[in-house]
Amino acid sequence: MLLQTAPPVRWPSPTVHWPNRPVRWNLRSIGLIVLAWFLLQFTGIFSPGLLDDVDSIYIEIAREMLQRHDFVTPYINGVRFFDKPPLMYWMAAGSMHLFGISDWAARLPLALSVLALLLAVYALGNRLFAPISPAANPDRAGFYSALAVATSIGPYLYTRFFIPDILLALWMTLAVHLFLIALERVQSESISAPSIDDPSASPSPSALLPSLGFAVVIALNVLTKGLLGLIFPIAFVVLYLAITSQLNLLLRLHLPAATAIFLIIAAPWHILAALRNPAIPLPAGLGLPATGGWAWFYLYNEHVARFLAKRIPHDYGQTPVWLFWLYLAIWAMPWTTFLPTAIAHHLRTLRNHLRPSADLSASATISPSDLTDLLVPQSRSREAALSTLLWAALVLGFFSLSSRQEYYSLPAIPALCLIAGGILARAESDTRIARALQTWSTWLLLPITILVALVCGYFVLNAPHPAPGANLSTLLASNPSLYNLSLGHIFDLTGAAMGLFRGPLAAVAIGMLLTGLCSTILRLKRHLYAANLTVAAGMIVVLLAAHNGLARFNPILGSKDLALSLNQLRHPNDLIVLDGEFTSGSTLVFYTGQPIHLIDGRVNTLWYGSFWPDAPKIFETETSLHQLWKSPRRIFLLTYHGQPRQEDLSPAYVVAESGGKTILTNKK
Repeated sequence: MLLQTAPPVRWPSPTVHWPNRPVRWNLRSIGLIVLAWFLLQFTGIFSPGLLDDVDSIYIEIAREMLQRHDFVTPYINGVRFFDKPPLMYWMAAGSMHLFGISDWAARLPLALSVLALLLAVYALGNRLFAPISPAANPDRAGFYSALAVATSIGPYLYTRFFIPDILLALWMTLAVHLFLIALERVQSESISAPSIDDPSASPSPSALLPSLGFAVVIALNVLTKGLLGLIFPIAFVVLYLAITSQLNLLLRLHLPAATAIFLIIAAPWHILAALRNPAIPLPAGLGLPATGGWAWFYLYNEHVARFLAKRIPHDYGQTPVWLFWLYLAIWAMPWTTFLPTAIAHHLRTLRNHLRPSADLSASATISPSDLTDLLVPQSRSREAALSTLLWAALVLGFFSLSSRQEYYSLPAIPALCLIAGGILARAESDTRIARALQTWSTWLLLPITILVALVCGYFVLNAPHPAPGANLSTLLASNPSLYNLSLGHIFDLTGAAMGLFRGPLAAVAIGMLLTGLCSTILRLKRHLYAANLTVAAGMIVVLLAAHNGLARFNPILGSKDLALSLNQLRHPNDLIVLDGEFTSGSTLVFYTGQPIHLIDGRVNTLWYGSFWPDAPKIFETETSLHQLWKSPRRIFLLTYHGQPRQEDLSPAYVVAESGGKTILTNKK
């Protein structure tokens, strides 16, 4: 049938106007993705123990939600905590309700979220890159993209503790995919609606369901990370439509229904949190307003003030912009190697896009199927280029202008992995691109991996053998000025301490040789599929070694062993006291299930909530500590000061030591 009633097809619209034939999921690809997830994520939920600071804080909040049966106002150590929205707490609480109170049960939802992210990236990669993938392997780009996310450094490191940023990556991936589907359906409605000449033609699928799905996803995003969860998806939609001259289609994306669904999911918690935590008088002289409640702290202090780097209190590090971008390149390694070729290819695609005739009107004599065959590959290439580059640019641009931690770039990682996965798939049918990737592998990936392998091998062979009974904490340097960075304790490592990490270092060296040397040789021999699988396999070895190293480092970063020792000694009326702020020993609360008191600890995490009249009296001073120590009550004190505290408090008996921390008691 001739295309006689179709309206003009105008460019630039990188989204095809005809339904895309979906790529069937390949069971072998899915099996390999799930295997990588199982080895890296699921096996890692059982060890090591929780880390002090945010890891145990967020999970303890979930435990206290279960204990209090209050799923609106988060509490930590009995004190209100307004920093973050509740979805992460709800997920951990739900899992612990099902499987019991344990660290692995709390971690399970985060691990499952990573699996969902890998499958979401696989599905989106299939949509964006199937037309340019080898005909026999239409899912190859989606497979490579998901494998890249699974084995990149950043997504793995920042799922070793319980923070929400990997969930942002999941919601953003789903939001982009759902929007592209909805937009395609809106465009198809205009072209393939039944006409008078052909009343039997079936209408295009409605854009209603993907539009509602998009609303659900951004509502969950808001409940994960606050207003940031709204900014990225909405900005992506508006900019995408503006760049492609399709802003007029925005009103056809079922905005009233989508807005209603969004509000039904996202609004109730915000309303209840504001009602249950109204403004109270706040102390003067601290930079606070005269009155403030949940709304001031959460909506202004945690969003606007944090963006402007004026949050009160200022309890986080500030990564310079250049270092923030460098971290992103590291977090996406080793797949960063293939990004220069891929980004250059995407930019050429956007610059040199195919421009069809300005008006394919009623006189056109080309059938819809022929026109689809002509335009779908080019259209999908433009869609892939624009959506992935815009996605990554939004995240990086936003945090380049605001306050930033080194891991805030994680929501951009799926976009970068899709870019890399797409070019790796294209290389299997394009010799020119294959040669370009081979060059980058030879001159970037190979030198870096060999250098890392040599450094690790050097320490394996030459690091001093620790004396019998040597403690890691005694072999580390101390750099407290760096501890407000998420990985700041890495800088405590010394040459002497490396002797305790021989096994993980040897594994890293082997994994690096697989990732670099072996994969480069395979790429030179044009065994591209094997080369890419070797990169992933080598990184699995490296990341498992990193997990092993984290387990060895855990006594420094957490206090689980000390908490378990306390559980064998304490009685119901005994009091646990922490010598410092809450984040220095927050695992104690989760593993003992008992609130703790703090010496000079009315700072940072518990500071704002401590102003509420119902806040427990848990804040001690040096004077009150000495009074407690001399009271009839048995006191356990976790301190980092060791011998000086024993001299200061009398009598003081050591009951446990681990990771440079000591537990003292006033009673034998």
